[in-house]
Amino acid sequence: MSSIAETSVKLNIDGQDISVPKSYTILQAARLVGLDIPHLCYHPELAREGNCRVCLVEVEGARSLVASCVYPVAEGMKVHTNTENVRETRKTVVELMLANHPEDCLFCVKNQHCELQAIAADLGIRRVRFHGEKRKAKKDESNPSIVRDPEKCILCTRCVRACSERQGLDIFSSVNRGFNSIVEPAFGLGLDEVACSYCGQCTTVCPTAALTERDDTQLVWDALSDPDKYVVVQTAPSVRIGLGEEFGMKSGGIVTGKMVAVLRRLGFDKVFDTDFAADLTIMEEGHELLHRLKNGGVLPMMTSCSPGWINFVETTHPEMIPHLSTAKSPQGMFGATVKTYFAERAEIDPAKIVSVSVMPCTAKKWEAKRPQLNDSGFRDIDIVITTRELARMIKQTGIDFMNLPDEEFDDPMGISTGAGQIFGATGGVMEAALRTAYEVYTGKTLENIDFVAVRGLDGIKEASVDLGGGTILKVVVAHTLRNAEKLLEKVKNKEADYHFIEIMACPGGCIGGGGQPYPTDAEVRQARIDAIYNADAHMKYRKSHENPSIKELYDTWMGKPLGERAHHLLHTHFTPWEGRLR
Repeated sequence: MSSIAETSVKLNIDGQDISVPKSYTILQAARLVGLDIPHLCYHPELAREGNCRVCLVEVEGARSLVASCVYPVAEGMKVHTNTENVRETRKTVVELMLANHPEDCLFCVKNQHCELQAIAADLGIRRVRFHGEKRKAKKDESNPSIVRDPEKCILCTRCVRACSERQGLDIFSSVNRGFNSIVEPAFGLGLDEVACSYCGQCTTVCPTAALTERDDTQLVWDALSDPDKYVVVQTAPSVRIGLGEEFGMKSGGIVTGKMVAVLRRLGFDKVFDTDFAADLTIMEEGHELLHRLKNGGVLPMMTSCSPGWINFVETTHPEMIPHLSTAKSPQGMFGATVKTYFAERAEIDPAKIVSVSVMPCTAKKWEAKRPQLNDSGFRDIDIVITTRELARMIKQTGIDFMNLPDEEFDDPMGISTGAGQIFGATGGVMEAALRTAYEVYTGKTLENIDFVAVRGLDGIKEASVDLGGGTILKVVVAHTLRNAEKLLEKVKNKEADYHFIEIMACPGGCIGGGGQPYPTDAEVRQARIDAIYNADAHMKYRKSHENPSIKELYDTWMGKPLGERAHHLLHTHFTPWEGRLR
């Protein structure tokens, strides 16, 4: 018997014969013959549970309908996915969900992105036959990043699995039984009272609006409408990679020029690039690494640009805080610089500047509220919105986004390099830092600047860089907090001799952030990553220290990396959870 025959089974789905791996479920097999069985609790990247019962199908010989997302295929199996019994049962299951669901679809933030709404429409549900008491629960708006609305929860437990399997945090769990069942943090606590990283991965898998980013778009509109305010905006590298998806573009499309154009049309006074601040971050973080190497500083040094990762360290591993780079994230550096350097150069009262960030990350909303981020003498970052929120603002205006002419970022904080661009992908910060650290350390030109060993979607990636003179720099990259936990244990147990560690809280890095367009899966992440590295390859400058605007900033105003002014504006400190704003 061939190996293929040993690992495959033959079955029939709706009259079509098919051969599939014996590890498949009926739902997976059905997709191979063009059948998309409706489902809600199933997610291709999470453990299967089969608890929503929307994906029920009929299997000849089975005593009852079976959940296709968990039911394994078998040799000779005959499956029917479209019988009257199947259709009516699915409709009943969804109607029962709707009977206990708020009737606010028209003004729900997930309107037209809600999977429950879409399935109800596809099943032809035009009324709900069941009426009675609805579950009542208080909305949790206790933190700046994520809103939890239990009344919209359909008990699919995707958030439970995402938080546990991707991040290892186990913030959510199912409690109670029957009508009183609910998914919530332990003891019904708010997200501000538990060790939540605010990464927002729960929002990316929630099929309804039970978990969403906090919508701060009205704050932006208010600022733009105030004639006494000078409103500037910065856009993270991953935003230009994901924004087009909100307007029908395939994953991996880059809309940088259109994004700049639409932000001007929305009314921003200056449109700047977070990539500029990413280059600035590399200058400070790269020099900090070399300083630690030469002067016996705490090693391994760990990156500090992912706020979800920083929250994780502060809440669960405060003893590792000395390992964190003191460099602010690009968002933080931009905020401090725009209200000092830019304000002085443009002769604008910094008190009138409203600094807005467009980020792929829900945790950036929390980061902007950190008590430490006021080194400019003001709140460094005033408002943070996600990629999804920016898309909503654009749609409110009726602007034909996809047909806008491309425009350029404003000077002086709009010029960037490929090194700043790749910050959006896991491994990108490490690669950008190595491009600069190598040349600063050796004084030589780095001929091959593509550190492919730290690229890709593997959970943990290691590499070594020969700096010459017998100095081998050992680096490692990880994405998701579950993988971060593994690395931290190795460091604590002295099982690793790394010098530099990059951690990104979200799968794939910022391109897979909690504020990116729906849906985000492995295929989408890879397309976004490919786009980022393609953009890097075609940039005029590819090393942060070659950015002419960065050179000018240091030469004319900032001084040297790690200098007095840089230390005051561009570096920060971190505190255990007790110090977190509550």
